[in-house]
Amino acid sequence: MSTLKDIAKEVGVSVATVSYVLNNSGSVGEDVKKQVLAAAKRLDYRPNRRAQAMRTGVSQSIGLVLPDLTNPFFPELAQSVENEARKRGLAVVLVDSQNNADAETQGLAILQQHGVDGIIWCPVDDQVIQKATPLNCPIVLIDRPSQGFDVVHSNYRLGGALAAEHAIAQGHTHVGILCGPRNIDSAEQRRMGFCERAAGKLTIAWEIEVPYATSLNNDAFSALSSGKASLVFAADDLIAIGAINYLNDKGIKVPDDISIIGFDNIPWAELVRPKLTTISQPITDIGRASVDVLLQKLQNPAKVACAIVLDVKLIERDSVAHRRTTV
Repeated sequence: MSTLKDIAKEVGVSVATVSYVLNNSGSVGEDVKKQVLAAAKRLDYRPNRRAQAMRTGVSQSIGLVLPDLTNPFFPELAQSVENEARKRGLAVVLVDSQNNADAETQGLAILQQHGVDGIIWCPVDDQVIQKATPLNCPIVLIDRPSQGFDVVHSNYRLGGALAAEHAIAQGHTHVGILCGPRNIDSAEQRRMGFCERAAGKLTIAWEIEVPYATSLNNDAFSALSSGKASLVFAADDLIAIGAINYLNDKGIKVPDDISIIGFDNIPWAELVRPKLTTISQPITDIGRASVDVLLQKLQNPAKVACAIVLDVKLIERDSVAHRRTTV
C-alpha cells in the first residue's frame, strides 16, 4: 500500500505538500496539485482513515440502524444508503436490531463507541425514539416522523388514499384493513389515508392489527375468510403476501373471490402469485436523501431539523379485480 512518502518521492515534493493537496488545505499551486493527484491515482493511494480520525476527530463513517433485515424493504434501503455514502467517501456500519428494543439500544451504543460521525436510524417503534436524546452525534430518522429530528419518509397518507381510490375505481364497496402496528405512526398514517379517502364511498367491514410479517394472527385469518370484504388493504407487502398465502391454502381465489392491495413494492411483490398490486415507495430516493440530510447536519450542526416527504405511486398488477356486485 502506497504512502504519502511514496507520492512525495514520485512527484519530488515534500510530504507536507502532498498532505495539503490530499486534504484540500494549505496553499499549493495548480500544477503541483495536478501532479500529486495524478501520482496518488497512479500509485493507488488509499488514505489511512484510522489515522485521519485520530488527527481530526472525524471518522468518515456513519451508522445505519434498521429494525428487520428479513423484511426485503430494509436490505434494499440499506443498499441505497451504502451506495450513496460510498459516493460521498463514507463507510457505513450496519446494525440490525431484529425488532428488539434492547438489541437496538446495544447497537446504538456500539456505534457511539466506534465513533461514527452520524446515524441514520429506523427505530423499531415510535416509543424508542427518546433513546436518541443521549446520543452525541447527528441523527436522521427514516420512516418514523418525529418532532425535533431530521426525517426522511414517504407520503404514507397519500399511499393509503391511492389504495382507497383504486378500490373505489374497481367497484368495491366493502373492504377490510390489515393495519400495521398501531405504535408506529407511519403505519397509522397509511390507515388514516385509506379511511379518509374511503369515507362515504367504502364500508370498512373489519380492521385487524397485525405485525409487519407474513405470519398473520387468528383474528386476521377469521376476517379474511369471513366473506365480509371483497378487497383487503394491507399495511405492507409482507402482510399482503401472508394474506394471499393463507387464502390460497383455503381455496379462496385472489383476485376472483377477494382482492388484495399491499404497500412498499418490495421485490417479492412480483414473485408472489397473483402478482401484487401495491403502493410503491421510492426506496432508492429515501436512501439518497437520508445520506444527504445527514451530511448537511454534519456540516451545519445548528441547522433546523427538516422533514423530507417523498411521493408514492400505485403499481397495478394482478391481485385486484373489478367488482361488479356488492358483498
